[in-house]
Amino acid sequence: MNWLNLYTQEYISSWVSHRAGEQKIGDKFFYPNIQRPLKEQFTVFKKQGGQFVLFGINEDLGPQGNLGRGGSGNGYEATIKQFVNFQSNQFLPGSDIFILGEIQTQDIQPDSGNTELIRQAVAKLDVRVIELTSLIIAAGLEPIVIGGGHNNAYGLLTACHQVLNTPMSAVNLDPHSDFRALDGRHSGNGFNYAASERALTQYHVLGLHELKNNAINLQQLKQFGGTWHTFQQIWVRRELTLEKAMQDIAQNINAYQQPLGVELDVDAIPQFPSSAETSAGIPLLDAAFYISYLARHCHCQYLHLAEAAPNCHPTSEQAGYRQVGQSLSELVYSYIQGRKSYTYTHT
Repeated sequence: MNWLNLYTQEYISSWVSHRAGEQKIGDKFFYPNIQRPLKEQFTVFKKQGGQFVLFGINEDLGPQGNLGRGGSGNGYEATIKQFVNFQSNQFLPGSDIFILGEIQTQDIQPDSGNTELIRQAVAKLDVRVIELTSLIIAAGLEPIVIGGGHNNAYGLLTACHQVLNTPMSAVNLDPHSDFRALDGRHSGNGFNYAASERALTQYHVLGLHELKNNAINLQQLKQFGGTWHTFQQIWVRRELTLEKAMQDIAQNINAYQQPLGVELDVDAIPQFPSSAETSAGIPLLDAAFYISYLARHCHCQYLHLAEAAPNCHPTSEQAGYRQVGQSLSELVYSYIQGRKSYTYTHT
């Protein structure tokens, strides 16, 4: 995996700010060893009580292939720079977290902006995402994946499907369904591709914007059997509460008794640096509640936080790094804490 940039402890040591009498979780993480095979490291980590593997995907090929703007490559680095400075305490010791690194894509970046070539590159990226995710899932660990476009949902769902030998469910907090036509790989059709291959058989979109999904897209999703709650239903017209929506979603998902992929596109959060920033969106705290609720009540297999683009912050890249890092760190913590309070019983 020469395309995997490992975040060793030496690599990130300068990011951890120490104070006398304090311990940061960055000092407690399990870090990769460049001299040992990853499969072996995951086995050791699991035996030591490990549960979560954080990795990033440094790419914006998917959004470009969807005729959108780029910039979604640095979300993982921005997050880890903030995350390592949380306090190690009774709420989050940090020793059950493996900070892995990020998938790089410079070697498959097309020389031109030709859409077809970009979509071919996304298909090559799919192979990398599937390979790495499969190793993690096979070791009995849970990936927490940050960065890149929402195209990477396809690779995550496919890897889980292949390793676990079962179809997947997914819930996606997103103004877009990402169920566009199968016209070549990009950030707008990852779930449709997974569905077409039976890797995904149950799909719900929370916060779907009523005016940001074309009629054909919605019809395809309906024919598949996908469901949704719209942004306007919950946050504008207040026809039901978010908590009631989450209760219904969890009940329906659990009825299928399938592993769940928890998906979140930061495009859903207002004024968030992303490939498709919105003014009217879902508060960050509601996004954290969404993740926490599913993590506590469903058989989750992974968390995927997509489309963060620190470079797209209107003020500066530095401000973008700070906002993305702080926000996604909170979302990661919401997932980890939720999973620690969940006990899965298959009936």
